[in-house]
Amino acid sequence: MYVPPSRGGGGGAAGGGEQPRVYQVWRGSNEFFLQGRFIFGPDVRSLFLTIFLILAPVLVFCIFVARHLINDFPDHWGVSVMVVVVIFTIYDLTLLLLTSGRDPGIIPRNTHPPEPESIDGGSDMGNGQTPQQLRLPRTKDVFVNGVIVKVKYCDTCMLYRPPRCSHCSICNNCVERFDHHCPWVGQCIGRRNYRFFYMFVFSTTLLCLYVFGFCWVYIVKIRDAENSTIWKAMLKTPASIVLIIYCFICVWFVGGLSVFHFYLMSTNQTTYENFRYRYDRRANPYNRGMVNNFLEIFCTAIPPSKNNFRARVPVDQGLQQTRTPARGFMSPNMGKPVGDLELGRKPVSWDEPRSAADIRDLEVGLGGLLDEKEGRIAHASPDLSLPGELVEGRAGMHSRRSSWGHRSGTSESMDSIAVQMGTEANWGSISSGHGTTSSTH
Repeated sequence: MYVPPSRGGGGGAAGGGEQPRVYQVWRGSNEFFLQGRFIFGPDVRSLFLTIFLILAPVLVFCIFVARHLINDFPDHWGVSVMVVVVIFTIYDLTLLLLTSGRDPGIIPRNTHPPEPESIDGGSDMGNGQTPQQLRLPRTKDVFVNGVIVKVKYCDTCMLYRPPRCSHCSICNNCVERFDHHCPWVGQCIGRRNYRFFYMFVFSTTLLCLYVFGFCWVYIVKIRDAENSTIWKAMLKTPASIVLIIYCFICVWFVGGLSVFHFYLMSTNQTTYENFRYRYDRRANPYNRGMVNNFLEIFCTAIPPSKNNFRARVPVDQGLQQTRTPARGFMSPNMGKPVGDLELGRKPVSWDEPRSAADIRDLEVGLGGLLDEKEGRIAHASPDLSLPGELVEGRAGMHSRRSSWGHRSGTSESMDSIAVQMGTEANWGSISSGHGTTSSTH
């Protein structure tokens, strides 16, 4: 979870004012309410339409149907018809708020790209990408229950997405176990709110069936009381006819959605995976059996949010945004603030050792071009040698290994380059020494 370090004196900035909170400088497209206590998607206005589509028919049912059924049941059981529909509606709206107003599982962005695995010498640097971006592979292979799963690199969040994670183009966030972006609730559906989403859809289906059923009960009561036909009884209560038609249409939508997501849960799929990967034609590495799949959805603890939206932005992170990269190093996030305000850990400034390591990576990428030029000069004039300081600096520069070199198989090639450059340095020193000796003699 993102928790800024504590500061004395209330955490005021250098100018005397307080640092902004994380939700105030959030880079996603989300909307925040109650000072960051609720997070919604950019299409939060559609939530009011959903609430209206639930409350309006319930109010019509209570006024024109349930009120007349109070005295039509013995022992005051008619009161329960209205009490149940009111409690059910409050429960349904609570689930709607839990679905749309909480963090669906947003992964904090990185302040800098991850360590490159290898240097691609054949990459074309003329396409607008920086050398750091060119060295990052677009996908990586990870094992999930013995099955190889490819994870993609997100240019916006500057991270390799975990399995089952995807970047929502509407909210502009990477979301864990991304299912889909629901416009009816105005929020992404992910790992932290999928349970409430399904409970909301299913409870809405039950509410439609409840209103649909008791509208028919009221029509039957009118028919029995007046000894008329069912059609004449329906004409006596036009509100019931409207509610029956409305609930019949809605139950196909929410009921079908409930059945579809019941199938997805039983096979441990997401909507995104079902439409993209088609696990009915290939092995699903996440399927653990129907019972365990349902236990995973409804009986496991919801992980805490990785973002503390109400936290103060650290002072050092705010200062980092005004710094410029040293020695001409270009960040893949150039043109945007350097500090990432929703990151779940302290940012690394440009003048720290990691920054220097990235600069040396850039120098290593350009070292090959210098080698080629020097080879041509040496071939044209064998007696021409490089100054000792330059050779030593070049040798030290090439001897550095990438931290991922052991896994990507580049450590041996880097070793050979270092040995070769070290040999050139020694020969340069020897030739310089001979030249000095001969001149003194």
